[in-house]
Amino acid sequence: MDKIKKNDMVYVLAGRDRGKTGKVFRVMPRKDRALVEGINYIKKHARRNKQDQQGGIVQKESSIHLSNLALYCKGCGKPARVGINVLADGTRSRFCKRCKEAI
Repeated sequence: MDKIKKNDMVYVLAGRDRGKTGKVFRVMPRKDRALVEGINYIKKHARRNKQDQQGGIVQKESSIHLSNLALYCKGCGKPARVGINVLADGTRSRFCKRCKEAI
């Protein structure tokens, strides 16, 4: 089970945007990377085409490695380490190791 999933709030642990929080909108498990709204912006040169008549320099989010992200616990209000519980019916759920609250 993945510890960080789509639509999770995450806290950035390392890099240029250290200390910021954002919402995950794409996870790439094979590359161990994620795209987070408002985090790790890059500037990319875009060519004019039929859809985008403007072209020029475009600012967009770049992926960030999962090791540089921590799940943000709403119960604690802090970044949290994540544990996994196996329930009686065989399903698995994530929980915050600090406050033991289910995420």
